[in-house]
Amino acid sequence: MSVTPQDVTAALGTVIDPYTGKDFVSMRCIRNLVVGEGSVSFALELGYPARGQHEAIRHLLVEALTNALPGVGRLDIDLSSKIMPHVVRNGVKLMPGVKNVIAVASGKGGVGKSTTAVNLALALAAEGARVGLLDADIYGPSLPQMLGVSGQHPDSIDGKVMEPVVAHGLQMNSIGLLVDVDTPMVWRGPMATQALNQLLRETRWQELDYMVVDLPPGTGDIQLTLAQNVPVTGAVIVTTPQDIALIDARKGLKMFEKVNVPILGVVENMSIHICPRCGHEEHIFGTGGGQKMCADYGIAFLGALPLDLDIRQETDSGKPTVAAHPTGRIAAIYREIALRTAAAIACQPRDMSHKFPVIVVQNAPG
Repeated sequence: MSVTPQDVTAALGTVIDPYTGKDFVSMRCIRNLVVGEGSVSFALELGYPARGQHEAIRHLLVEALTNALPGVGRLDIDLSSKIMPHVVRNGVKLMPGVKNVIAVASGKGGVGKSTTAVNLALALAAEGARVGLLDADIYGPSLPQMLGVSGQHPDSIDGKVMEPVVAHGLQMNSIGLLVDVDTPMVWRGPMATQALNQLLRETRWQELDYMVVDLPPGTGDIQLTLAQNVPVTGAVIVTTPQDIALIDARKGLKMFEKVNVPILGVVENMSIHICPRCGHEEHIFGTGGGQKMCADYGIAFLGALPLDLDIRQETDSGKPTVAAHPTGRIAAIYREIALRTAAAIACQPRDMSHKFPVIVVQNAPG
């Protein structure tokens, strides 16, 4: 019995993307389908970076086609990713050189938000994306230390805009690169928000698929400026299982909801401590808080990270976990969180404004 393109499409329509939860046909991921005598070839174009998952996804496709179409002896599947800009709130234009902006926020300090932001950015890059990292914590910039670039200063080719500093493959900028490490930023809100706008708009970001923005804790001027004036594609909320942290995390979530920024999901940090000597597991800050928050608000739980000494030591030393041990157990958790975050963005409507023609209205002569 001969196989038709419709047969192949029907079989592929049963394969569910493990990260978007949707089938590849309805997501319009199938390209260049060619059916020959006993052979099928096509390209699968994902909307998110997934370099480390290509073989697992290929296995799902091969299994579905082999089971549904036993007459096919040869399968040629090409996997790739094409990351597109996605729709942001009305009235806000996309930034030059940046397709998608991910805000990493927490309502409370000390929950590991900056560590999560750095490793999320590194994990997205490890999966094949071009990634930038902006330190939006004007009063307490920590990313230069975390990325091992303290003391460096952004270059400027034209004297007008800054070139991002490159660290571990990430393009980054921070107020901490522009002032002495011991200089306190004794600024009122308007000055801090102006500094944030300069870091955002006066840095020559170079063709980023994602910019990860590490926000300061709370729901003040910096957060509102970013949410209202910057094309934020979505927000990731970082919390611990502790009730006190969750109270503030819920406030952060509500702030983004009020300004129509989608919540991509919640990361629960310091979820469990495993004794390195005896293996005893202990939930020092409580258990299940992040999952309950997600269930209450109908949002995604992106993952849970342990309270681990190595995470702290590696970040303090300027080589965060995903860079220090890219194949390790904790790096694998960060990469899973990155995949779920990027897949959540891929499910949002794409921004098509770049395809619209520019219409110029001129006065007719005479």
